[in-house]
Amino acid sequence: MTSPIKKLEVIPVSVKSTNWDQSTVVIRLTDENGLTGIGEADGPPATMVEYINQDTAHGWSRNFEEMLLGRDPFEIPAIWDTLYEGSRWQGARGLGLFAISGIDMALYDLVGKQLGVPAYKLLGGAQRQALTPYMTLYPTCTAEDPLEKHLEEYKVLMDRCKSWGVKAVKMAIFTNESDRALTRFIKTAREYLDDSMELAVDFLYRWNDPYAALRVLKELDECNLYFAEAILNHDQIQGHKIVTDRINTRVCGAEMATTRFEVREWIQKAGVAIVQPDVNRCGGLTELRRIADYCELHGVELMPHCWKTGISAAASRHFQAASKVSTFFEYLHPELTDSPLREHLVTPEPVIRDGQFELPTEPGLGIELNEAYLQSI
Repeated sequence: MTSPIKKLEVIPVSVKSTNWDQSTVVIRLTDENGLTGIGEADGPPATMVEYINQDTAHGWSRNFEEMLLGRDPFEIPAIWDTLYEGSRWQGARGLGLFAISGIDMALYDLVGKQLGVPAYKLLGGAQRQALTPYMTLYPTCTAEDPLEKHLEEYKVLMDRCKSWGVKAVKMAIFTNESDRALTRFIKTAREYLDDSMELAVDFLYRWNDPYAALRVLKELDECNLYFAEAILNHDQIQGHKIVTDRINTRVCGAEMATTRFEVREWIQKAGVAIVQPDVNRCGGLTELRRIADYCELHGVELMPHCWKTGISAAASRHFQAASKVSTFFEYLHPELTDSPLREHLVTPEPVIRDGQFELPTEPGLGIELNEAYLQSI
């Protein structure tokens, strides 16, 4: 039996990391028996707290706690629809979806604990025997540093991945050097990796001109990149179509998208091969499940963006367990990035063996908040 929701907590967490701000919002739901479930919402922490705690104005702009208290948490899709309808006035594609994402994650964690089952079973059950991440590599260099310095840091990170038997890695490219220098840099990095390891590249929205992106990607065709991410401004749907029609490399899209409705545009109009909506932005695990069904219909891969803490990392593990359309999933491993928040906010961190994680076995998301660390920051 499940127990109704008794309490909603919105916990802002602000911590800086090298080269980016990884601050987040922790969502904690408590049932009438004292069990808790946690999730994570993207967005500016102070703003998200005010947004979720806003007073009810009308049926399309309601207080989130009001929509949750007393509900049976097992009715996750029905609760999702209530939250979506109750926040659409301000947040049909914005902060409302970020809030829903964190609450939705917390529901899967809570219900899994109530029923004593891992969250992926609530998503329909295992579609694979082990989990295969691609490891995102993010050096501490700046865009002003020479690419030679970037390469030396990448080699250290790649060596760690080789020692773990990792199947795929992604380089995040941020440099002020020319496209020609960038092309040479990526070719050199490709040569350094084992032939058995896939290489993907995140260009961090480098170009506004699709033909400039096209020129570089054609030059990199010999590298056989697994995918090219964030090549153009996020809203350049037609620009992406110009590129996807002319190259062999898989192009990604929808990193900043919320809901299946936005992702549909990327698949139908941009022609991307992989969509990357973020679990803590797009609407949570419930919406990722819906997006996965749409991707399966159209022969598109779904590899959720995951760039926050161990909460989203855990949710991503459970999602891949239940997904047929996710060859890899993004993983920001704490030993591959400079982020105290990623390292310490939750425990435990699963062990990677031969490039894979075992299927989760603990109830819910299988993680717990590190309360001592939370109080120390």
